[in-house]
Amino acid sequence: MVLMADYIHEMRALVGHRPMILNTAAGALLDDDNRLLLQERTDTGDWSFPGGYMEFGASFAETCQREYLEDAGLEVEPLKLLKLFDKDFYTYPNGDQTQLITALYLVKQTGGQLLDHVTDETKQVKYFALDQLPPLFNEQSNKMAQAVIDEVQSWQEG
Repeated sequence: MVLMADYIHEMRALVGHRPMILNTAAGALLDDDNRLLLQERTDTGDWSFPGGYMEFGASFAETCQREYLEDAGLEVEPLKLLKLFDKDFYTYPNGDQTQLITALYLVKQTGGQLLDHVTDETKQVKYFALDQLPPLFNEQSNKMAQAVIDEVQSWQEG
């Protein structure tokens, strides 16, 4: 298995800051009050869905599970693909340009414990009411939050 950080560094050494298409996966975990679990990022201080880059040979679902454990400390099972986001662009503070192809899953917790310490990628994890979300990482994160809100509304209407 190729380590993603090594892969990205190797590719960036070849292409510099030029645009790259990168596949990612994230999970939406709701508690009993339909509050959404989010991760405060160490790189920007913004909030985002636990998730990250796909490793070579992994599926979107496997990526979601691995990243959720790394970012939030929780083992999860993807229940439903909420939406595939495929036309979102982001330029990182260092100038790296990306088109992020992200699979967002509704997930349920199957094990683990919420992170209670700072890691390389996570300052903290916290549940938020859907109508009181903090500043999110990028436009794709905002679209992902709306997909979760739409899903919850469909449950309440149906």
